[in-house]
Amino acid sequence: MKKTLVIQPGKMTLDEIRNIWSETPHLALPESAVAAMEASSAIVQKIIAKGDPAYGINTGFGKLAQQRIPDEDLEQLQKNLILSHSVGVGEALSAAIVRLIMVLKVGSLARGYSGIRPNVVQTLLDMVNADVIPFIPAKGSVGASGDLAPLSHMTLTLIGEGQAYYQGELMSSEQAMQKAGITPIVLAAKEGLALINGTQVSTALALHGLFRAERLFKNAVLAGALSVDAAKGSDLPFDERVHLIRGQPGQIYAAKLYRDLLAGSAIRESHVENDNKVQDPYSLRCQPQVMGAIYDLLQQASTTLLIEANAVTDNPLVFEGEAGEPDQVISGGNFHAEPVAFAADILALAISEIGALSERRVALLIDASISGLPPFLVPSAGLNSGFMIAHVTAAALASENKTYAHPASVDSLPTSANQEDHVSMATFAGRRLEDMAQNTSQIVAIELLCAAQGVDFHAPIKTSAALTRVHELIREFVPFYDEDRYLALDINALNELVVSNRLVDVVGDVLA
Repeated sequence: MKKTLVIQPGKMTLDEIRNIWSETPHLALPESAVAAMEASSAIVQKIIAKGDPAYGINTGFGKLAQQRIPDEDLEQLQKNLILSHSVGVGEALSAAIVRLIMVLKVGSLARGYSGIRPNVVQTLLDMVNADVIPFIPAKGSVGASGDLAPLSHMTLTLIGEGQAYYQGELMSSEQAMQKAGITPIVLAAKEGLALINGTQVSTALALHGLFRAERLFKNAVLAGALSVDAAKGSDLPFDERVHLIRGQPGQIYAAKLYRDLLAGSAIRESHVENDNKVQDPYSLRCQPQVMGAIYDLLQQASTTLLIEANAVTDNPLVFEGEAGEPDQVISGGNFHAEPVAFAADILALAISEIGALSERRVALLIDASISGLPPFLVPSAGLNSGFMIAHVTAAALASENKTYAHPASVDSLPTSANQEDHVSMATFAGRRLEDMAQNTSQIVAIELLCAAQGVDFHAPIKTSAALTRVHELIREFVPFYDEDRYLALDINALNELVVSNRLVDVVGDVLA
């Protein structure tokens, strides 16, 4: 039996959102949200009854806003809006991302500023709980005026059109809704526009990237600490005093992680005295400075994305009048996803740098002149190539990420006959983070293979207790590399450990 998580509109926490992304709890709305939506929907009905023109309620859209729509056509207007805007292309977004999109949209609409009936929002939530996942093509949004095309594909399923997955199987939306026992919605005035206008797709993609980056950060810290012992590096650069006098909070935090992970290492004790190395290469010595800066970026992005996850970003917005003042429908621009685009670009920099630093440590470990380890980390080098080409793969992935890291937010291409003349490109900014995260997890996996191999060459002297647990888990999946073998399988096995966060779990007390 799944636990029920009550969504508090406008007050969701990052932990709750992360839980929805990874654990699929049963979701519910509080009664207060129903009242707020009913009040907002009533305002829309009053506007229709009064006959005043209001954008998106009884007018056309975008450049067609001057076209007045008769009351008897308002339902058809909303359906036409969804059908005409469902123009996405490419592969489907993953179920985890689509689920997050739907929940963010529910949370936004439930705040009561969108003029939508409670049963529409509840139906969307019922779909999430029943594992009805709309087929949403990944491409086709510029991140303003909201994520129109992908959210239209989401809404298609809500009205019984298009395609959807039911419990993982792709079928028509009509079939999926029927199997789940959910009745499709006939959209009333304003409701289609409320559903497709907003930044929920961009935000969900960026949050997915954030959660992947958080895992990469910790796995890369593990790999970097293990590499320090593999290369018989010094732990003195992690001394707390060094970092306190600089004052960067992420750096101070990261240095502590390295100190804690390496504490009690017999390998380190074996070369404290008479060590002929004066200084370690930057990829070992400057890990707190680089990874600490990355951690600060992750914190900055998470702050922006949490605010956006709780935001009302559709248009127009419905406000109830106070103290005798009339109700108002205001056309604004909250659908412009510039904050999300900037946050996603920041995450792209962070993910790219995690991989770039990890790749440099792989290069260090296979170079006998720097690491002091056998060439390419294999006995009988020459007959065996060892990790030579594994490093080439890491280099290729790191280089690819550098191209992906180019900021998407600096681009803009006007759309809708120049009505939407500046756009954020936030949707691509968020979407490319998954490709970058996949690249970086493979790089970190290669480093973990190399670092574990390097530590083995120091046997019977052992690394720290924490890193020994990491090393032992690696060896459960991948044996010592004593001669050339099909190495891609080893990389894939370690990549699974990185993506699943299992390595971090075995030292959770240290990386809490």
